[in-house]
Amino acid sequence: MITSIQNPKLKLARSLMGRPKERLAAGAFVAEGVRLVEEALSAGWPIRYGLFTAGLGERGMGLVKKLEAQGNDVEQVSDVLLNSISETENSQGLLAVLDFSPLALPQPLNFALIADSIRDPGNLGMLLRTALAAGVQGIFLSPETTDAFAPKVMRAGMGAHFRLPILTLSWEEIRKATRSLEIYLADMQGSPCWQTNLSLPLALIIGGEAEGATEEARQLADKTVCIPMPGKVESLNAGVAGAVLMFEVVRQRTLGK
Repeated sequence: MITSIQNPKLKLARSLMGRPKERLAAGAFVAEGVRLVEEALSAGWPIRYGLFTAGLGERGMGLVKKLEAQGNDVEQVSDVLLNSISETENSQGLLAVLDFSPLALPQPLNFALIADSIRDPGNLGMLLRTALAAGVQGIFLSPETTDAFAPKVMRAGMGAHFRLPILTLSWEEIRKATRSLEIYLADMQGSPCWQTNLSLPLALIIGGEAEGATEEARQLADKTVCIPMPGKVESLNAGVAGAVLMFEVVRQRTLGK
């Protein structure tokens, strides 16, 4: 049982919950909580080790047994120590340190999402979760977008990270990866999405919450598209706007079948 804050496994887990450069240097990230560890295990994601407390519930202990049965390194840690590194107010008593193992983009690509300077972790996590639900095949994150594997994004994504290719790329790399697609930028001055043909292979660009689309995103886009809003509001947040547009793509493609 781990009883020291200086334990290497505990120290690594704590560092991975911090800055992106720590995750990049270690080639690893943390999934905290029963739901995320369950999703990682279900997806067959490579697990370095798991940490759990004695107060873990029945569902969580079932996961611990599954991890051990598969030959994973799992250790018990005191409640106080796990709470001391937890990103949540009250730890669920379970976390896993996972290897980065990027999923391959399917080919040919026909539905992608580009996150342009999305800095709010909740919005990015919501976009990832919604993208998975809408059948998006890959997510491209601009260099200015927050780290997709930060703890708050992981929680908001609710397991989408384990089933959806997520790539942080330069704008030139994004251009090359989407060269076979029509690029639509969400913009208040664009054409109404209901009147725009979104059934062809495409990528949607969703801009940042505060300043909207960057110049790089505008240069990449072939067309702009908007969400008609009869109510008196300036805009929707990035997570909601992305959800509306992604499912408009789903609606059009479903009706076209």
